[in-house]
Amino acid sequence: MQKFNPAFSGSDVKKYILKKNLKKDLPSSIVVFLVALPLCLGIALASGAPLFAGLITGIIGGIVVASFSGSQLSVSGPAAGLTVIVLGAITSLGSYQTFLLAVVLAGVFQLILGLVKAGTIGNYFPSSVIEGMLAAIGLILILKQLPHALGVDTDFSGDEGFFQQDHENTFSATSVWLR
Repeated sequence: MQKFNPAFSGSDVKKYILKKNLKKDLPSSIVVFLVALPLCLGIALASGAPLFAGLITGIIGGIVVASFSGSQLSVSGPAAGLTVIVLGAITSLGSYQTFLLAVVLAGVFQLILGLVKAGTIGNYFPSSVIEGMLAAIGLILILKQLPHALGVDTDFSGDEGFFQQDHENTFSATSVWLR
């Protein structure tokens, strides 16, 4: 029987957090925090969360993660697309406190899945499937912006879905321009 091997042993952690790295990582993490702070506060405000939550998110995503990630290519910080997701989650769950509970539970699940090294399942997805999915996302983004770029779509609200409130879609709006 194999002995359980935790995700991080003491020597693994020491490899990522070195004084020589921290000397450069800490100032850069403060810059990341200061750059991300307005977006963190904006996302908190737009999603109905307290502004203090945006501040804490900026500190954790900017300073803590950037200081201790140990990666030169690490990306951490806010994404404006999360505003709609957070707002929808807070609205559907009923309160901000319930949303926080859901976030903490999701974090616990992520830690557990990380400890059992469940991420290895990603090795079984063919790279062509992932590339195809990313190409499809790119095509959708380009096609959704095409009517706006051509100036034929005057209704900018409700354009997130394929079918819009005005009973148009990306292709019908573009076909109007081609006629």
